Amino acid sequence: MTEKDYSGTVTGKIGKNAKASTSNNNMAAPIKNKEKKEPSSAKKAEAEITDIDSYKKAGEIGKQVKEYSRNLIKKDMLLKDIAEQIEAKILELGGELAFPVNLSIDDVAAHYTPTLRDETKASGLIKVDIGVHINGFIADMAFSLDLTPEKKYTKLIESTELALKQALEEVKKNKDKTRLNEIGKAIQTQIEKLGFTPIVNLSGHGLDEFDIHSNLTIPNYDNKSDKELGEGAFAIEPFATLSTGTGNIYEGSGSNIYHITGSGQVRDNFAREVLNWLVENKQSLPFSQREVEKLFGTKALMAISNLKRAGAINEFAQLVEKAHQPVSQAETSLLVYDGKVEILVEP
Repeated sequence: MTEKDYSGTVTGKIGKNAKASTSNNNMAAPIKNKEKKEPSSAKKAEAEITDIDSYKKAGEIGKQVKEYSRNLIKKDMLLKDIAEQIEAKILELGGELAFPVNLSIDDVAAHYTPTLRDETKASGLIKVDIGVHINGFIADMAFSLDLTPEKKYTKLIESTELALKQALEEVKKNKDKTRLNEIGKAIQTQIEKLGFTPIVNLSGHGLDEFDIHSNLTIPNYDNKSDKELGEGAFAIEPFATLSTGTGNIYEGSGSNIYHITGSGQVRDNFAREVLNWLVENKQSLPFSQREVEKLFGTKALMAISNLKRAGAINEFAQLVEKAHQPVSQAETSLLVYDGKVEILVEP
């Protein structure tokens, strides 16, 4: 699931133990886990091994789900059926949803998931963004499909797939010492070489425990940053559009995807019940209207409205290419640690 690059994040050390502050952030204070006592060195080492194993398990499930999804999706399938079947497959294989399946068509670059009553059908250039977590540790992956009869977006899709591979080669070569601008330059060069335009205000990101967008922005163009990647878990995700596009997105209408932003002043008892479930089961991870409604029934729609009004949850906006040109996406997740680079889901 992509991150919009607001150019507001100031990051010190990149990767492990990174800290960030964000300017112009008027959102409610996030709900945080209770402070825990510092574990012993032995427990820390055990936790780090468990973390890596969880990331790898999420990647193994993600690989199977990605292949399943490629075979599943056909032109004119209802998006709600696609989303439901992909999410069911994640659960069947022993994973949990890191975020709702994103199914974004044509000029919508990212952040759309259907509701239970959505009659939208798969068509055009569709982006499929999938997130799996094990114990809160996330594998984030995406691919694009050309559902047009004439397959007119094949080259555009190829540009992002090749850009992703070039970016991964940079990281494999320089590992934690990879500079952010080197990743962005590799992506930009490959996309432009094929005659397309990178989306410059969408980016890759760090991954952390129950945190889909941690303290790192990985550019899709040469942003001249000499900061090093560092160690940790990361998602790299190039986006490209036609040469007639602007290479920028704007925030459109609601996506039906939400996340908790604060405790809020929730007076309605049922809305508080829904919020308590979300805090316990989702923590900071995104969730869909569809998922909540399936659990709590149609009255969940009013609960979501009350929670939004109270400032307890916020809805992601659809991310739309400014000139309304089609957008392709490719994404995978990787681990960088102990002088190694491990790709969680091969692109």
